[in-house]
Amino acid sequence: MTPKEHLLKLLMLAVANIAPGQEEGIELERPKAAGHGDFSCNVAMRMAKALKKNPRDLAQAIVADLPASPLLEKAEIAGAGFINLFLKPVAWAQVVETIRTQGGQYGRSQAGKGQNIQVEFVSANPTGPLHVGHGRGAAYGASLANVLEAAGYAVTREYYVNDAGRQMDILALSTWLRYLELHGIHVPFPSNAYQGEYVREMAAAIREEHGDRYVHEPWRILDGVPLRPDDELVSGGDAEAKARNEAHLDGLIAAAKRLLDVDYPYFHGFALNEQLADGRADLAEFGVEFDEWFSEKSLFDTGKVAAAVESLKQRGHLYEQDGALWFKAKAFGDEKDRVVQRANGEYTYFASDIAYHANKYERGFDRIIDVWGADHHGYIPRVKAALSALGLDPDKLTVALVQFAVLYRGGQKVQMSTRSGSFVTLRELRSEVGNDAARFYYVLRKSDQHLDFDLDLAKSQSTDNPVYYIQYAHARVCSVLAEWGGNIAALNKADLGLLVSNYELALMKRLLEYPEIVEAAARELSPHHIAYYLKDLAGDLHTYYNAEKFLVEDKALKLARLALVSATRQALANGLDLLGVKAPEKM
Repeated sequence: MTPKEHLLKLLMLAVANIAPGQEEGIELERPKAAGHGDFSCNVAMRMAKALKKNPRDLAQAIVADLPASPLLEKAEIAGAGFINLFLKPVAWAQVVETIRTQGGQYGRSQAGKGQNIQVEFVSANPTGPLHVGHGRGAAYGASLANVLEAAGYAVTREYYVNDAGRQMDILALSTWLRYLELHGIHVPFPSNAYQGEYVREMAAAIREEHGDRYVHEPWRILDGVPLRPDDELVSGGDAEAKARNEAHLDGLIAAAKRLLDVDYPYFHGFALNEQLADGRADLAEFGVEFDEWFSEKSLFDTGKVAAAVESLKQRGHLYEQDGALWFKAKAFGDEKDRVVQRANGEYTYFASDIAYHANKYERGFDRIIDVWGADHHGYIPRVKAALSALGLDPDKLTVALVQFAVLYRGGQKVQMSTRSGSFVTLRELRSEVGNDAARFYYVLRKSDQHLDFDLDLAKSQSTDNPVYYIQYAHARVCSVLAEWGGNIAALNKADLGLLVSNYELALMKRLLEYPEIVEAAARELSPHHIAYYLKDLAGDLHTYYNAEKFLVEDKALKLARLALVSATRQALANGLDLLGVKAPEKM
């Protein structure tokens, strides 16, 4: 039983004696001011109205009726009727024994009661290498899933593979055009196709394997394709030019499908598999693993997209206009109605998203969490509208938004553009700063807050670098224990009652917060709480290290202090593990 749980029990017993039935729902808070005790309770003020009594009088009665306790030093009444509770040092020392007993399980709980939660994250179109924006979603989603598991939820990690639709067609076309260039066939490369070097590499691999099998003359390719506008008009924001640019690209895609015919799926599949395999490997190296890789194409192949649209139609939530099928999204809270099937018979991205989310509900998850980029904020109402229209509970779906990460090097912003190919990949970032710094910095802020990623700071070995500061605290304890060289089991017999200094009390109080921090991080879907906590815990450890000697002559005191820092090392390791960051023994 934690000191907090112990105090709650004392208060419940006292209140039950004074006013039976009022003991439920008692809460304890940590006061901001140290002089207000270790915990504060407003139960007297909450009871006063129902009992028609003065809250201070009630508070005095509760304090007078508190059972004797070896952990409670005193209870004071403050303000309108707050009860401030002060614990004895021995109460805090219990956390050391708890951590040493529970080890890697310390901080884990059954708050989630085994509920099934699906966390879908990253889900980037497999049209090129993962970039630093995807990296933040990956780090956040992976850490969130870890935190939820630590809080007792059964978590399924899922990546939604967008292997159908126009973006994959653009990648297949881009690869084919680069392949033609290798054979001396030059078709003007669209500015809105994929420009990266990785496209040339895929084209070279296809040429190496199949020679000139897929070569076609330029005039055949461009026959009937709308002319592309001047690039300056497009970049200048001319709406008509942009529309012509997209029409030109669509014309080239249609030409590729017509000329390659039965070979087009090969180009499409080759590009998809290459980029998906690269993304899988990149994420695995980043310490991010998934239980499911769900194919968008499978929704079309199994008829689930058609079935979802038909279900909306049968429920009376669709109407036809200009040959297209529209979903009555406004009737369910969205800002406007949405097309689910175009006049040419093709389903929209939204239609497949409806089918995908309906499938999630079919799989029986108690809760569904989607991790999306912040630019998809406006997409939330339409998805929830569709779920409502299908008779599903939209509140079961939570969308966590992740802001893009902006990189700075030497004080200068690093410019990035995915289509042009001038972006920093996740692999490049990891190579420059390391996995640990990348994972930690990505979750150092609330996910929906803007993140400036200082590359120089992330690489620095200084106390200004939070991940270095935390890992160094862990390594420092390992160094002390190695210098001691004793049997770790001896620490189980340490006299923890000797831990009475302000530094020791501060450290023990911080250690005791960890389980609550994990539960709060899970409840609020905010793994950054773990990062903040670890910074504070490391700070307490470094302060203690600089103020006191651990390997003192007094054997009993030495064992007590080593037990405390050993427990601190364990808590640091547990927290870092949730964030996917290593806890090094040497630095």
